[in-house]
Amino acid sequence: MDLDPAACYRAILARDKRFDGRFFTCVTSTGIYCRPICPARPPKLANCIFVATAAAAQNAGFRPCLRCRPESSPDLGIWLGTSTTVSRALKLIEAGALDRGPVEALAGRLGVGERHLRRLFRHHLGASPVAVAQTRRVLLAKQLLHQTSLSMTDVALASGFGSIRRFNETFQQLFARSPGALRRRTDAEGPAAGTVELLLAYREPYDWAGMLAALATRAAPGVEEVDRAIYRRSVEVAGCVGTIAVSDVRDRGALRATLQLPSLGGLPSLIAAIRHVFDLATDPAVIAAELGRDRLLAPLLATRPGLRVPGAWFGFEAAVACLLQRSLGDGATPAATGRLAAALGTPLPENLRAGGLRHAFPQPARLAVADLASLGLPTTTAHALTQLARIAADDPDLLGPHGAVDTAALRLGQLPGVDADAARAMAVHCVSECDVLPLADPSFRAAAASHGMAQDAAALRARAEAWRPWRAYAALHLMSTERARPESPVAGPRQRIADGATHVQRIAARSISAIRRNAEMP
Repeated sequence: MDLDPAACYRAILARDKRFDGRFFTCVTSTGIYCRPICPARPPKLANCIFVATAAAAQNAGFRPCLRCRPESSPDLGIWLGTSTTVSRALKLIEAGALDRGPVEALAGRLGVGERHLRRLFRHHLGASPVAVAQTRRVLLAKQLLHQTSLSMTDVALASGFGSIRRFNETFQQLFARSPGALRRRTDAEGPAAGTVELLLAYREPYDWAGMLAALATRAAPGVEEVDRAIYRRSVEVAGCVGTIAVSDVRDRGALRATLQLPSLGGLPSLIAAIRHVFDLATDPAVIAAELGRDRLLAPLLATRPGLRVPGAWFGFEAAVACLLQRSLGDGATPAATGRLAAALGTPLPENLRAGGLRHAFPQPARLAVADLASLGLPTTTAHALTQLARIAADDPDLLGPHGAVDTAALRLGQLPGVDADAARAMAVHCVSECDVLPLADPSFRAAAASHGMAQDAAALRARAEAWRPWRAYAALHLMSTERARPESPVAGPRQRIADGATHVQRIAARSISAIRRNAEMP
């Protein structure tokens, strides 16, 4: 939003939660920064400085408010559609890129120079990459202090601090008190040892039923499941297996993520993955304002304003599913993925086998040396999966959630039986871009025709230019309203979606999967 001081001040007087996360108020008289919904008495306008990000506030010397807790605000999405480089960099930072290496390495992964990256961050966020990383570490640590019973050592390591000493020094500088003094102790019994529960805020509205339906259509048995209103899956990070359960807490405007992990070293990357898969950075108001200018899309947005496009958990796992889908078809893909995981994945300990979860998806190094043909897969598909596993093992970042589409497509195009178009569709699916158009998908063309749009690819592409950078959401809204034909009573796993899912949710689920499989980037 435009950070007009008068408009921002009216927003904080109203404490309207629709503005939460869109800007922060730096109060010069107290040295703190707050969310627009802070319950404290509003400061005078003369004492307010409004900034777009928490990192900009901390970079200017302000400390987080202890009442409104900026770490609990919805994920900032103002950069989306303004700078692809900044968006990718922020996701990499959230996943811990600057915990493991310098800014030069981050810039190299993004294909830009370090000075240019710093300029982009200053322009879009008002802070340097290092300042953004430091802010995310502090806010995650503060969230863990407030919402978990983890020890100080575990909080420090899980939030990305290299040492306890640095952790304590940072909190002393920012808050003039130790981390332990910030913890709100209660008499309530906390989660079991090895369990972390966090609330991850989103911007309302959120179509949780539609998200569950979409995830259920692609769920691999034994690896992930949708049970009533809860999504569960197994994960393997740094050689350790664990589980994740996600549910909606509608009255809090957040998702509750429950993670059971033997080691917390991979916690930041898993939190980033949850935000990514459940599309928590999306601002429905921004998308509605942009796409609502189209007379065709405006009523569709009003009907289902909370639609989200789910991302891929792990790029390698998504690429394997794409190869299996090309060979076996939609209906057989989840079951085949589950059989692959059952044969080669790491088994879950008995205490983590909640519901139908039994094993984690196998890592690339294990698939690279396995005899996949012995699992009943077609020879060409088995060979392509082996080559894919070797590529992913050699370059773990290639298929990361925010890698480079062009680089990934080039490497994937070397797989047997995968042409350039298929390779690009796989790459887009793995890195999960929001500006994709599924021109090759018959469902999208049928939906376009039902709304009176031309069927020619060039005409559709030209028509969709006005939807950028939200073409995936526009396509999803079009396809979710498509009238489905009667389905056969004998159906594959694709029909077995969450209990109580409605007919339109099934259509939305198929639409999301189609967007991911057949996405076309310019």
